[in-house]
Amino acid sequence: MIATLLFTLPALADFQSGVDAFNRGDYKIALQEWRPLLEQGDARVQNNLGSMYDYGLGVPQNYEEAAKWYRVAAEQGNSAAQNNLASMYEYGLGVPQDYVEAAKWYRQSADQGNAAAQHNLGVMFAAGYGVGQDYTEAVHWFRLGAEQGYAEAQGKLGGMYGLGFGVTQDYVQAHMWLDLAAAQGNEDAREVRAIFADVMTAAEIFEAQDLARAWMAANP
Repeated sequence: MIATLLFTLPALADFQSGVDAFNRGDYKIALQEWRPLLEQGDARVQNNLGSMYDYGLGVPQNYEEAAKWYRVAAEQGNSAAQNNLASMYEYGLGVPQDYVEAAKWYRQSADQGNAAAQHNLGVMFAAGYGVGQDYTEAVHWFRLGAEQGYAEAQGKLGGMYGLGFGVTQDYVQAHMWLDLAAAQGNEDAREVRAIFADVMTAAEIFEAQDLARAWMAANP
């Protein structure tokens, strides 16, 4: 047990040192810190390396390399990598576009509680990409992401309530979730909220605002 801990502590330090360097924009230093962990097959570092190739951070942008590293990490069960690999398949970056594969990887990530993947899987169900179109299922996944505070999922859930897609139409619920998304700076949510507000009474808007404040107080 003690020996395991002694070997684990340097690994944790190397990973955090790499994260700190990455956040400063010192991508070469980050790679140096992560190199030993990469050689050990650390899925977190594999995913991060994929992101560096994805966005050209410290390395030449290369979608094929990004997808390769995302896949290696995703196959180890890393939820962030699963979500990233799914995105590559959805948009055909570094791999052939394949909505079925995208939905498969989004689901694996979403099942682990990844809020971004829950949102993205909801989009797939709402649009019928790689899965049968199912608004009820879309609402289910949007709600899971929204309840974790993921702004895009909150905005999408608000939209579904406002349109009555996959859920009973409810402008108060729509406004509440859109309020929460807008509070995080989501511009789309602000625009959609304004559309629904035009068909709401002042009392309904006040109720929605109260619900949003209560949600934020309960979920700081």
